[in-house]
Amino acid sequence: MKTLVVEDDFTSRLLIQEILKSYGTVHAAANGKEALRAVRLSLEGQEPYDLICMDIMMPEMDGQEALRLIRELEESMGIVSSSGSKIIMITALGDLRSVGDAYGNLCDAYLLKPIKRALLLEELRKLGLIA
Repeated sequence: MKTLVVEDDFTSRLLIQEILKSYGTVHAAANGKEALRAVRLSLEGQEPYDLICMDIMMPEMDGQEALRLIRELEESMGIVSSSGSKIIMITALGDLRSVGDAYGNLCDAYLLKPIKRALLLEELRKLGLIA
């Protein structure tokens, strides 16, 4: 499984990377702009990410905007969201608007921080990414 972790907080980014590294390659981005660039390069190289774990509150470009632009990029390349990268929003924002906006922008799952290993792995199972 090829994964992109998009998180501006170093400790959170490291924790998610540590949880996921035994399942395959894990790349990291510190904000939405870096994430969009990484996704574009992976699609152009025909090696898309299987999973993107993304925070919402980040500098330069937040996770909601990055999510929307990633789905637009996939669509422009003929990839429908159900066939694109699985995107899990991992954030401290649990309000209905944030959750609704994320699902409106076609995220696949939404987890609240602090991240729990068991919950993340359960979501990966539900998404069919791990057994």
